[in-house]
Formats: sequence, C-alpha cells, structure tokens
Amino acid sequence: MPPSPPALPPLLYQSSHVVIVDKPAGLPVHTGPGGGACVEDWFPLLSRRKDGPWLAHRLDTDTSGCLAIALRKQPLLAMQQAFATKTARKTYWAVVDGVPHTQTGRIDLPLLKTSTRAGWSVQVAATGAPAATTWRVLGQSAHTSWLELELETGRTHQARVHCAAMGWPIVGDALYGTASPAGLHLLARSLHLPLENGITVTAPPRTGMQPALRACGWQPSPA
Repeated sequence: MPPSPPALPPLLYQSSHVVIVDKPAGLPVHTGPGGGACVEDWFPLLSRRKDGPWLAHRLDTDTSGCLAIALRKQPLLAMQQAFATKTARKTYWAVVDGVPHTQTGRIDLPLLKTSTRAGWSVQVAATGAPAATTWRVLGQSAHTSWLELELETGRTHQARVHCAAMGWPIVGDALYGTASPAGLHLLARSLHLPLENGITVTAPPRTGMQPALRACGWQPSPA
C-alpha cells in the first residue's frame, strides 16, 4: 500500500478557490530526490478536481507558517501576479543570534546560488540577483533579537543569508549559522493577498520557537 499522506495542518483560511495552511517546520513543499512526505501530499485531501491544486509560492523546508495553495487555475494566476507586482505582502518573524545596532533597517545585498560536491547554498555575491530585505526589532534579550522581516524580493534562502551577512544569523540555521535542537527560528508570520475582498492571515509561532521568542519579550495572545 502507498504511504499515507501527512495529516493536514491547521487551515488559516479556506474557500472554494484558495487554502492557506500553517506549514510545519521540517516538511518540504516538494518531494526530494530521496522521496518522503511533502506539502503536495495534501493535495488530494484539499480538492478532488483533476486539475490542481497548485502551490502559489514556496517556503523553505525548515520554515513554518503561512503557505497559500490555489484550488483553481484563475486564483493561482491572480496570486502569482500579486507576488510579482508586490501587491501581496509576506511578513516573517525571526529570532537571531546578536543585537542589531539600530531598531530598523534595510539589507540590499545580491544573492547567488552556488553548488559544490557537498551540496548547494546561497551566498552574497556581486554577480548575484538583486535582493532586499527590510527589518524591524520587535524585542530583545541579552544576546538574541526578535525581528520582523519583509522580503522585497523572494530569493531562495534570502532571509537566512541576509541576516547571517549582517552578523546576526537566525537561531538554529545549520547552513548559515549554528544548528539547534529546536530547529530554525523562522516563521512566515503573516500573508496578505488582494483576492476575495482581501485575505489576511497570521500563523502562530511553532512550539519549538516560543521559548526564544519569550526571552525577547513575546507573549502569546490570550486564548
């Protein structure tokens, strides 16, 4: 028998055209070369149509939070257009190792994907694609900071590489910083889409990220 798909995560939004899920950390959006579970395994649970569903955008395997899935072709095209024209807005939360010198800022560093025998990664390089990230400090502890990030461009690993390049890598980033048993502390916190009279959703921090957020002053919303 084929393996069972992973159980659906919490749905942050659902209509007959669009679903936004709270993707768990550690689950890739596509099946890798070695197989294994992925977000696309949920598609038969979301729609019985022969065409679709489709991912409207991507999240890194180790990033949790808002992920939009189109159940029809027209909303897929509308979402792709919204991301391309920046009328869609994605906001991230990150806990980083280090304390920025200012409370807000903008990182404008080109990024280049490189491959070696050990695997691929993304580096800051003059020959890379333009990439810009704005950031704002939401809270701090003695050695870590809780940041709100908005990606003006959507490059692979952009938030992770930009934060590391500034001297404050994201907590738990095994590729660009230091691994942690609690995993990568990066959350796709909110997503706004100019569809269906406007869709805005927020995802809660996953359990493994909450202690670091609390140390920086975050408090969960009352139930």
